[in-house]
Amino acid sequence: MEQFFIPAAVLCSFLILVLPGKVRFYFTLALTLFIICVTSIPAAIQLLAPFSATDLRPESAFAASLTSTNWIFKGYLGELHFTIDKLSSFFILITNFTVLTGILYSRGYLKAYENTKNPAQFALHYFSYTWLHFSMLAVLTLRDGLPFLIAWELMAVSSFMLILFEAEKRATLKTAVNYLVQMHIGFVLLLFAFLITESGTGQMSFDALPAYFANHSNIGLFLLFFAGFAVKAGFMPFHTWLPDAHPAAPSHVSGVMSGVMIKMGIYGIVRVLFSVQSDLFLIGWIILVVSAISGLMGVMLAITQHDLKKLLAYHSIENIGIIGMGLGLGTMGLALHNPILVLLGFSGGLLHVLNHSLFKSLLFFSSGSVYKIFHTGNLDQLGGVIHKMPRTSILFLFGAFAICGLPPLNGFISEVLIYLGLFNGLSTGSVYQSITLLLALIALTLIGGLAVFCFTKAFGVVFLGSPRKETQDGVAEVSSGMLFPQYLIAGMILLIGLLPMIFLNPLINLISVEFHLSPLPVLISLTGIFTKISLISLFLIILVSLLMIIRYLLLKSRKVEYGPTWGCGSLNTNSRQQYTGTSFADNFIEIAQPVLQSKEEYRSIREDEIFPSKRSFNMHPSDIVHSALNKATDFTMLVLKKLARLQTGNIRHYVLYAFIFILVIFVLLYLKLI
Repeated sequence: MEQFFIPAAVLCSFLILVLPGKVRFYFTLALTLFIICVTSIPAAIQLLAPFSATDLRPESAFAASLTSTNWIFKGYLGELHFTIDKLSSFFILITNFTVLTGILYSRGYLKAYENTKNPAQFALHYFSYTWLHFSMLAVLTLRDGLPFLIAWELMAVSSFMLILFEAEKRATLKTAVNYLVQMHIGFVLLLFAFLITESGTGQMSFDALPAYFANHSNIGLFLLFFAGFAVKAGFMPFHTWLPDAHPAAPSHVSGVMSGVMIKMGIYGIVRVLFSVQSDLFLIGWIILVVSAISGLMGVMLAITQHDLKKLLAYHSIENIGIIGMGLGLGTMGLALHNPILVLLGFSGGLLHVLNHSLFKSLLFFSSGSVYKIFHTGNLDQLGGVIHKMPRTSILFLFGAFAICGLPPLNGFISEVLIYLGLFNGLSTGSVYQSITLLLALIALTLIGGLAVFCFTKAFGVVFLGSPRKETQDGVAEVSSGMLFPQYLIAGMILLIGLLPMIFLNPLINLISVEFHLSPLPVLISLTGIFTKISLISLFLIILVSLLMIIRYLLLKSRKVEYGPTWGCGSLNTNSRQQYTGTSFADNFIEIAQPVLQSKEEYRSIREDEIFPSKRSFNMHPSDIVHSALNKATDFTMLVLKKLARLQTGNIRHYVLYAFIFILVIFVLLYLKLI
């Protein structure tokens, strides 16, 4: 039956383009729910199964597919094999949940565009959103190289169309084109990697990788795959598309792109790692170093940003770095024959994939709500949002606590696993290995501390204090339809924080099955550790709840008055005297020079200027890699403009060019250079 359901759903997606506007959203939602049910049920059964069932191959009955791992579709292009194993099941469930919350949030968010966008633009947007969902699921279930690359390309094109929603803005158009170009660079790298695999095994498939790695050097092909997937994931220095694309896209699209789309790169890296057989320590070391640099630079650049969504985009790079550190540790554990390090590293990295998909989508949705109401994401123009949007403010704060790795929320759990892996490696490795892991431990600690600093800035500047400009009357909280998916995400964040073993058991089982390890010692140890953490977290929640109840009862019968912030005795304070995002991060930027670069625009006051004229101060942070790429692009454009002068339109010049070309070829042949 699945041979009918999936193609039927794909064909039904084209109805989005022709349906009336009033039913388009509901049809898209129904189609999304249908795809989620069809894929999530077998994925959940496969992930939760205590054994691997990769040899089962269903042919017809949908009931049989619930315990299967392979779906086969026959068509004019031959057979397509869709394989659902434990790894793809994990990513499928994450993808489906985030796509569902995104489509629910989009209903309220896109209402603001109904007067500026025509029905065809909305139709194309929802169609592209559905196909982004389809393509990500295809990426997670296809093993053959050519179908996988086609799905990879569909994912790039559909997300490109989603970024283009506000294509009337020149900056958005430029960002979308830049994104598409860089996605094709990654595509070419993956194509070369699959072609090399085919040349060595006769198969262009992920399933051929074990045979290739068994008979060839592993490091070269892995690095080619890693670079191709790293472009999508956003590892430095392959990240330059990400800080621009996320702010340019609508917020529900940003949540899906950051929450799950960039994780397709992580999926690809893990899929290849599962086949690597040698050079394991070097590969793990490279992943660890690249990830640590990505995590540190990502959070440092996030601190300097003025735009809330761009700040969150750089935090995606930071969290991809944390995920990569877990994967690097696990790979080094394989080289050291340390099963505890393998299980802790890989489980920490994969659990952070889930955690990041939750709190990052929540943060993008919350920031999108702020943008919808105040029409800006500039930190220096926002302030006192909590007075107008209390629920959105609490949800953003909830996500900020989670992304900073603070208990009792989910980010704390995955980071604890990586810390436990680092400590285990320190106690069992050689001096060289211990130094490497110690530096990684320091990097992870710095990342956590700087994340707290960054979100203290973001929440304090945007949500606390007083408004920095007069707001319009009637500004209020967003609709319940936009808040509902955020509550769903917040509930999942809290559930993982309080009951982590429910989510860790399947992950550790996945890793132990893949690497033929015994998970029991690690499971027993982690159960004891996280049971204590859960009890402490529960006690903390109960204590805070009791204090809030006591506060409510004490203030219930009293009149509560609100006044301006205390100004240390001054009565002439105003909103301009509050910290801005720039002033909050100024000292850090000075300390972090020259790693962080920024350009200041300020005209200093002269000594003879008794009555200074009005001044303004602006700071423009810059990404070192992004700046270098822009310089290279500018140089290339300059060269092309110079070469364009050869296009004169004069036939005599074109004859001369042909004559010069023939002459050069003759000289090279005479000198036996060709």
